[in-house]
Amino acid sequence: MAKKTAQPQRRSTCPINASLELLGDRWSLLIVRDLIFAGLRTYKDFLSGEEGIATNILADRLASLEAAELITSERDPEDGRKVVYRLTPKGFDLAPALLELGRWAVKHEPGVRRPEPLRLWETEREDFLKQLRKERLLDPPPGTTPTRKSKAAR
Repeated sequence: MAKKTAQPQRRSTCPINASLELLGDRWSLLIVRDLIFAGLRTYKDFLSGEEGIATNILADRLASLEAAELITSERDPEDGRKVVYRLTPKGFDLAPALLELGRWAVKHEPGVRRPEPLRLWETEREDFLKQLRKERLLDPPPGTTPTRKSKAAR
């Protein structure tokens, strides 16, 4: 039987409001970004990000993302002390929104660089997303070392 989750209380039925209530802080989106585009998988990986997330914020956001069923966690089979985080299909479905946020920033914010995933998104949208989905939802299996850059992002 499928697990039924309780519907969260929302301030309105607006879809943008619902998205922002769930993901409206930068840290949640950056964690999802790192899972999608950088292939990060462990708590330590996320702590090493250039934005400098605090440990208490990271723990809170990982728990929130897991409760929202955007990510899952499991013990690393090679090192039981580590927890490996993975995207769910629901979490991966944020990739186009993150890419479009990136495109907007490149267009309107001075000094923002255009990373390779944005170029691929703009020129090879469907193939890029399909390859990235395959890599992030099927590979690498739990317990493997994350790659800093997806093959699709090269």
